[in-house]
Amino acid sequence: MDENMQIIKDICLKETSQNPIKIVKKLMKIENIPIHGPIHHIIDGFAFLTAMHNVGVEFDFPKALDELEIRGKKMPGATCGQWGICGSSASVGAALAIIHQTTPLSDNEYYKDNLKLTSLALGNIAEIGGPRCCKRNAYLSLKTAIKFVEETYGILLEDTDEKCEFSHLNQQCIKERCPFYHH
Repeated sequence: MDENMQIIKDICLKETSQNPIKIVKKLMKIENIPIHGPIHHIIDGFAFLTAMHNVGVEFDFPKALDELEIRGKKMPGATCGQWGICGSSASVGAALAIIHQTTPLSDNEYYKDNLKLTSLALGNIAEIGGPRCCKRNAYLSLKTAIKFVEETYGILLEDTDEKCEFSHLNQQCIKERCPFYHH
């Protein structure tokens, strides 16, 4: 994972898109990014941070990427099946927490919002069920984040109806049960 982190950050820092799903797809296509795994605990939030930065939300973007990398690396793989939380939903929640500069001691609406976003993303992931698919969960988490920031803050991120380009690589693909499946 570490050998690609600077490449991933450089892509985010140069990216101009306001569409977190298009951004994450670009990151997913980097050589050596696995179909599943804890890299999604980082790149999903990176895509969200990048889109938020690109629509003009003010925060220290390079520092935010560094902080999300640190936080994302703390969560091991397989948390969806073993802990009951998807790293993708946690990644977008962590990204929002970084933007808000909340801490465990914060007592404000932002603290609540970070948790709400994570829980809404996790709920959307849970509706579909398993087995795990980090690509599907990334799209679900980011679509949830797009809707959440619009409804909560009036921030308009771009959204698209995506079809998965990775299903042929996923031996556990749930095919038609997935809203992003492409035959």
